[in-house]
Amino acid sequence: MTGERGMAFWDLETLQLAEFRPGILSKAEIGKNLILAVMEIGPSKADTGHDHPFDQCGVVLGGRIEMFVGDEKRVLGEGEAYFLPAGVRHGWRTLDGPARILDVSLKPSG
Repeated sequence: MTGERGMAFWDLETLQLAEFRPGILSKAEIGKNLILAVMEIGPSKADTGHDHPFDQCGVVLGGRIEMFVGDEKRVLGEGEAYFLPAGVRHGWRTLDGPARILDVSLKPSG
């Protein structure tokens, strides 16, 4: 359920994810101002880079994912966090296994 009266609590171990894009499963809660999403990204998937006018942050829940933010690149594992400033080009790629992340971003206006 999403929207103003969406779920208040999630159990991350039993949360049911649905296909968001090929190779990416997701569950998102969209509030008035924020989007909370859990994503499981299959192995060898990539986002070559993009930027947007809002901040974004998250935590790796499982697996490993290589991320770049501007000129900085790092492989993140379980329990590591990322912060993506508004307007800065960023992207990611999964390695030989899936990665599961919890992501929070400001809801775009419009």
